[in-house]
Amino acid sequence: MGTISQFAEKTRPPAQRIESEEEALSVARELASRFAARASERDLERVLPYEELDQLAQSGLLAISIPSDYDGIDVSNAVLAEVAAILSEADSSIGEIPQNHFYALEALRHDGTEEQKKFFFGRALAGDRFGNALAEDGTRTGGRYSTRLSEDGAGYRVNGRKYHSTGVLFADWIAVFALDPADQLTMSFVPRSADGVQIIDDWDSFGQRVTGSGTTVLQNVHVDLGCVVRLDRGFQRPATIGSVGQIIHAGVDLGIARAAFRETVDYVRNKARPWIDSGVDKASEDPLTIARIGEIAIRLEAATAVVEHAGRKVDVAQIDPTEQHAIEASLAVATAKVLTTEVALDASNTLFELAGTTSTKVALNLDRYWRNARTHTLHDPVRWKYHVVGNYHLNDVAPPRNGAL
Repeated sequence: MGTISQFAEKTRPPAQRIESEEEALSVARELASRFAARASERDLERVLPYEELDQLAQSGLLAISIPSDYDGIDVSNAVLAEVAAILSEADSSIGEIPQNHFYALEALRHDGTEEQKKFFFGRALAGDRFGNALAEDGTRTGGRYSTRLSEDGAGYRVNGRKYHSTGVLFADWIAVFALDPADQLTMSFVPRSADGVQIIDDWDSFGQRVTGSGTTVLQNVHVDLGCVVRLDRGFQRPATIGSVGQIIHAGVDLGIARAAFRETVDYVRNKARPWIDSGVDKASEDPLTIARIGEIAIRLEAATAVVEHAGRKVDVAQIDPTEQHAIEASLAVATAKVLTTEVALDASNTLFELAGTTSTKVALNLDRYWRNARTHTLHDPVRWKYHVVGNYHLNDVAPPRNGAL
């Protein structure tokens, strides 16, 4: 097995060590208060959050999912999702960026060798960031790969082109998903600075504009033997790779919904005017407006509770990875993803419904909540989550084993 210790220690200061779940939530809230200050400006002017990602890495939050056997605190998945929600309420682009980082760590937990776990968990504890090179366009369906890993002496070479590589512009390592010579799925940890890696800053979506989701081009890139994880194994047995990844996505959507709801309440209280037929002096006294606010608040509370419930299901499946526990985790997370998707879209749309025409001014940039919600919720189709849940209850068909469940 080739060495992976050759990838030198970073010169930046080591990350802080977070000691408890309570501290993780506190650190997330502190960072969120800073990140929120310029979130609208970053979105309007597409200012990439390099400084903010440095702060996030140094805070220790990127290591909170590492197992205790490797010096981590192995937070519950409910806390992991809540950290994503807290950061996303401040700036959903920043909240989304670590999702693939934690996904890679979960895949490593499942299928990495001991040497890989010790090294890469250690790098995460030190503050290293893992981006992704996962999605491809031009394939027959989503989730298929043309990127190839080929043998080359004591190591490998990887060739391919990835788009929507979330966080890759800020990454120290790129988790590259590719098929090996036996057509099995692998995940390779490639240094961001490796020869043959080209990152193109071409993400031009109308939402989630500063996630650093560029195109990653891999041209005959050397991959050390010890940096390749056999990811196919993680989907051949009961696992939580998909459910961990998805519950973080649910946290992002929950954070967007909270932010939109907060802006709605503030605008209705302080700026909106009542409708002429309402018979009230303030928009906040309009009974129809009050009822709509109550509706969104209730759905937010329900979504929060379901995310927490799903997190506990994932915890159980991690501790005792039976087929039934993995199924229960997938179904619970699918439910959470459906509810957070719907409330994020509804809350961001309701903002304009209740605030009125003046809320659409470009300078206010309130449309970023809807743009971000609409963009982020397209990662995988919610309609298929309804199908998966229904098919299980009606026909006893277990959820597919893939990264979307």
